[in-house]
Amino acid sequence: MEKSAVIIGAGLGGLFTGAILAKEGVKVTVIEKNATIGGGLQSFTRFGEVFDTGMHVIGGMQPGGNIRRICKYLGILDKIHIKDVDHDVIDTLYFAEDQASYRIAQGREAFVDSLAESFPDQRENLQRYVDAIYNIVGELDLFYLRPSDEYVVMHSEEFIMATNEFIAKYITDEKLAAVLAYMNPLYGGRKDMTPAYIHSLICVLYINGPSRFAGGSYLFAEALRDVIVEHGGQVVTNDGVQRITSENRLITSVITRKNRVFTADYYISAIHPCTLVKLFEGDSPLPKAYVNRLNDIPNSYSAFTLNIKLKPNRFRYINHSAYYMSRYDEVWNFSRENWRWPLGFLYMTPPDIDQGEFASKMIITAPMTWDKVKRWEETYIGNRGKEYEEWKAQCAEELLSRMEEIYPDLRDCIEDINTASPLTIRDWYAVKEGAMCGYSKDCNNIMLSQVPIVTKVKNLLLTGQNCNVHGFCGVPLTAINTSEVILGRNYVLDKINLKENDE
Repeated sequence: MEKSAVIIGAGLGGLFTGAILAKEGVKVTVIEKNATIGGGLQSFTRFGEVFDTGMHVIGGMQPGGNIRRICKYLGILDKIHIKDVDHDVIDTLYFAEDQASYRIAQGREAFVDSLAESFPDQRENLQRYVDAIYNIVGELDLFYLRPSDEYVVMHSEEFIMATNEFIAKYITDEKLAAVLAYMNPLYGGRKDMTPAYIHSLICVLYINGPSRFAGGSYLFAEALRDVIVEHGGQVVTNDGVQRITSENRLITSVITRKNRVFTADYYISAIHPCTLVKLFEGDSPLPKAYVNRLNDIPNSYSAFTLNIKLKPNRFRYINHSAYYMSRYDEVWNFSRENWRWPLGFLYMTPPDIDQGEFASKMIITAPMTWDKVKRWEETYIGNRGKEYEEWKAQCAEELLSRMEEIYPDLRDCIEDINTASPLTIRDWYAVKEGAMCGYSKDCNNIMLSQVPIVTKVKNLLLTGQNCNVHGFCGVPLTAINTSEVILGRNYVLDKINLKENDE
């Protein structure tokens, strides 16, 4: 196409956008500040084990799933390692308040059946609730990779209703309402704020069937990188963009830490918008009101992670995700500052490529607000001091103590542990306040939290989790939107559907 694009950031959004554009003939250069590509797809090695940093549970990879279809179009299905979770139990929940456990099954009918076992009088309400979330997702053409010529889309009233109000509309049992909100940590859910369409998207993805990366999520990042390279592009690592030059509301170049200069027809930012605006040299070409708006949008909360190496043949592999919740009435309190921590957490045993009966590692991820680490916000990795290390050890102890309520012998199975805080996420991902899910979506001011992929700078586009929807599903779909600004409306969607129909 004789067009070129420089993409800032080799996270999920940058790599998917780069792979699509490169496949369609655009000369792509992706620039990454870290030595390792992937963003939330990054993996790291500790104690001889590979730990993933962010993408622990993924959706859309079932046959006919939207992300699986995109991967087929890109030609990488045979290069990635995906392990589906058990169909009869995709998630388990434990509430410490009454020591009750709940099992969530895959599929619309099985989902209702599994929860109706504990709440038999709510079966009809559960069915109506499931129908409602599928109806909401049905309003999103892009989710189903349907081409559309509509520029202004009208949505139903429920689409932007607050999630807690939406659930309460269908579910009359308060405990069940809390149970249905258990996925809050996966999308940064906030009471009276998170719109129902975010909740519905995540729930539908997992009801349809969640999967995991086997052997490390970095393998998926490498598969996307290979698409870029095989089509004549390049991925530059360990040399982030330090300055952006502009003239007459057009970007003219990006300059890296190593003083390399890159120019292109288009520049695409896959990093947090608040990080992007700081890179402009001299007077920013972005309007001041736009920059102020970007800085004013609240971010989602962050997380504290405990990475555990398990002793060989001691802890059985769990082929689903599991959640610990303190109390039913606290399920919406993850985002409250100065609140008792931890209110709850996700734990899982990531699979190896040839996973056997026993797990080699465990990851525990607990939502955490920025106020917990604010006293160290001027520090950076490897230079935070003794007090910070002691605080991390205390946080690890809090999580392990709660895990012992479910697995009393867990400590005997642990060989080593590694910890990461919101500061770690901020510094590795270059995201404001270590936000795990980008900007928070606010149903009370939906326009504030909607960041368009097109900017006031004609050759600057955005991609990534701060536009539209975050996560392993939302970010690739946004990459299609961004790519089609350059390639043409419905260009990529038509190619994906043509590939599907041909086969």
